[in-house]
Amino acid sequence: MSIIQYLEDGKTNDPKSLHSTVYTELLEDILTGKLRPGSKITEQKICDEYKVSRTPVREAFCQLENEGLIETIPNRGAFVVGLSERDVDDILELRTSLEVTAVKWAIERITDEEFAELEEAFEFMEFYTMQNDIDKMISINAAFHHIIHNATHNAGLIKQLTTYQNFLKYCRPSDYTLVGYLDMVFREHKEIYNAFVTRDATSGVIAMIDHMNNSVRRRTIMKERRTGDY
Repeated sequence: MSIIQYLEDGKTNDPKSLHSTVYTELLEDILTGKLRPGSKITEQKICDEYKVSRTPVREAFCQLENEGLIETIPNRGAFVVGLSERDVDDILELRTSLEVTAVKWAIERITDEEFAELEEAFEFMEFYTMQNDIDKMISINAAFHHIIHNATHNAGLIKQLTTYQNFLKYCRPSDYTLVGYLDMVFREHKEIYNAFVTRDATSGVIAMIDHMNNSVRRRTIMKERRTGDY
């Protein structure tokens, strides 16, 4: 996906795929609580709601079940499982570990074409930080990380990080309203980008750990504000 496509829709799934569209809508509904844990969902109801055939719905159900978000019980049907707070905390920790591995491998393996994409993403990031454009920055942030994931040239790592990125997009409190958010995030990504420029994997790992730790810290602050536990 090009940087322009990210700016237009901010999604890592193929926007032309019916399966991806149905999957993304169901994922959002499950992770935001619109479809609550324990509730039953049927293929026919989703087909009617999205006006699609059973094939993309069945594919979306299969993907969600593989990811542990729904469960099919014989003779009863499909039920929402969702994610608990502990699940989210575990995903945050696992994502940090994988992002650190990804940046190390990406710096070692990135192609000239991929580096040009990363450079373009960083330039957009700098521009939209100066413009104070939160929406565009959210999309560029996702693009920046996705380029790094792809530059690892490891299909398993790419798939897992894409899944975590999609999950966390919907199930964590937004930290975009924190004072100085854009400037903080830009500085963190600048350190990561500079590690690619110098081809210094060690610096890249340090920068990514710092970024992931700060990301968790910002999300924790927003969670405490939301619950009043501060």
